[in-house]
Amino acid sequence: VQPNNYSTFYDDQRQNWSIMFESEKAAMDFSKQVCIAKCNSSSVLESVLYQDLLLGEGQGVEGGDSLEIAYTGWLFQNNGLGQVFDSNVNKDKLLRLKLGSGKVIKGWEEGMMGMKKGGRRYLIIPPAWAYGAQGVAGRVPPDSTLVFEVEVRRVKLVKESSGSDGQSVSSRDSPAPSPVPNSDGFSAD
Repeated sequence: VQPNNYSTFYDDQRQNWSIMFESEKAAMDFSKQVCIAKCNSSSVLESVLYQDLLLGEGQGVEGGDSLEIAYTGWLFQNNGLGQVFDSNVNKDKLLRLKLGSGKVIKGWEEGMMGMKKGGRRYLIIPPAWAYGAQGVAGRVPPDSTLVFEVEVRRVKLVKESSGSDGQSVSSRDSPAPSPVPNSDGFSAD
């Protein structure tokens, strides 16, 4: 995924290709299908597959950073997207999580590392990295592979200190000025 609706990839002959799409949506849809094709071409999915849909801006997140995210989760069925089992996209509340805290499935902890504010990523998570053999009663059958589209809306980096003006300053941020933080310490959208 590249800025301005470009995608680049290598073919099996190691030849580099670039494609420009008519819209951001078309580029994202293509990227999602690439991730699904990667999943379907592997005999056994043993780790999280991810595909960036939008790169975002700023510093990539690491363990200990706090995020607010919007997400949708699907069951992976018949080699593609099955039914939605969870989403907060049309809700007022974003999901808050601290990477590395163990409060979310292992596949999210792994698959979200390096994401940036405003970034969107497609994750395909095997059962061992999700809910495993137990599943989630009434929502996720046992041994289900899951697909998530996640978008990082807000980030609070772990390595923050207070600047002389009292505003939060991150040692890992780019030199570009950051928006004034709101009262909960997260950067404004």
